[in-house]
Amino acid sequence: MTTSPSPKATTSPKTTASPTPRKTTKPGCPQGDNQREVETALAKLGGFGAITVDGRQSAADCAAIKKFQQRYGISPAAGRAGPTTADVAKRLAATDTSKCKGGSGTTFCVDLTHQTVWAMKGGKVVLKPTVTRTGMSGYATPTGVYKVQNRALKEWSNPYEVWLPYWQRFNGGIGFHETTTYIHVKPIGSHGCINLLASDARAFWNLGKVGTRVHVFGRRPGT
Repeated sequence: MTTSPSPKATTSPKTTASPTPRKTTKPGCPQGDNQREVETALAKLGGFGAITVDGRQSAADCAAIKKFQQRYGISPAAGRAGPTTADVAKRLAATDTSKCKGGSGTTFCVDLTHQTVWAMKGGKVVLKPTVTRTGMSGYATPTGVYKVQNRALKEWSNPYEVWLPYWQRFNGGIGFHETTTYIHVKPIGSHGCINLLASDARAFWNLGKVGTRVHVFGRRPGT
């Protein structure tokens, strides 16, 4: 008697489990060499968010530093506490608004030493200190008390062949205007004018008028 061979048992092919995808997180801001300096200055200034003065980058520090960089036109605004950010932050934090002698009306205050500018009205600060760039060596912005003499939304500079937006002249050919170049290049400066970021130039334009008082004091380093 013959018997049919028993069928061989078959097994299902092994399946390889798909690897579990790893969670990816966005990298945080890189820590700069001036972390503690920037943290200290921003903590004093306030208004940029929670920040811890410990010399170590955190998500909150990152957000605050980015906000600060965006406000003052620092590029790149990546949250890294580098030398430019530290320089701007320390200058603003060291600015003493009481040194500007404002009267009952509006006064534009220019601190040449810290390269900052702000506005007062009736003895109170109405535009907080912000960055400026004044006259370089050989073209130092003169100190003194002046008044805005004329204004133009856009003034043409014959000597330098460039448009000067939000122009407010207060001393000869010297006035406030929007900068036409990156304001944080320290080795260069203006030919005496008060260079401002675009948003600040508009703010000073909206506040000023012919006759607005201007108080320039201090001395720009290197001039």
